[in-house]
Amino acid sequence: MIIWLNGPFGGGKSTAAALLHQQLAHSLVTDPEEVGFLLRKSIGDHPSRQKDFQDYPMWRTLVADVCAALDRFAQGGPVIAPMTLLRREYAEEIFNTLTKAGVEVRHLLLHADSDTIRSRIAGSMEFPDSEERSEKVRAFRRRKLDDYEQAYTSWLGEQANVIDTTTLSPDQVAAQALTLLHHA
Repeated sequence: MIIWLNGPFGGGKSTAAALLHQQLAHSLVTDPEEVGFLLRKSIGDHPSRQKDFQDYPMWRTLVADVCAALDRFAQGGPVIAPMTLLRREYAEEIFNTLTKAGVEVRHLLLHADSDTIRSRIAGSMEFPDSEERSEKVRAFRRRKLDDYEQAYTSWLGEQANVIDTTTLSPDQVAAQALTLLHHA
């Protein structure tokens, strides 16, 4: 089983993934963003490069392949994938590929209101040794918030199992995720 943790950039997906990993026996955590970093490095300054690695069909194919391979490797333990997917067609492509490969996909959306997300972003420090690098991450997350809101209202809120994290601690988010996973 793939547990896809979706939500806004800076919304707590990686934290929730780590907490779920502690609670779910034989689970694995994979970061689809690392596939994107590999592609970005490989492609370099090629004239056909894209700004967003999710726009590469090969990223979506490779992510589905990695998740399916890890699912087979985990031998019954779930694979947790924290990754923001805001384009419906990209999510459907990845999830349909996994389903066709016989892999169950559980799509959980960690949602919070915009003010809460902005506050979380403002308080984040991705690189404790570098305020400049941390601010670049915060600026990226702020730029993507409107895209998230649009995706949430147009499809995400209906298609995923939503956990409203606005007033929840990370441990409470993980507990709600476990409840959703065990009661479906």
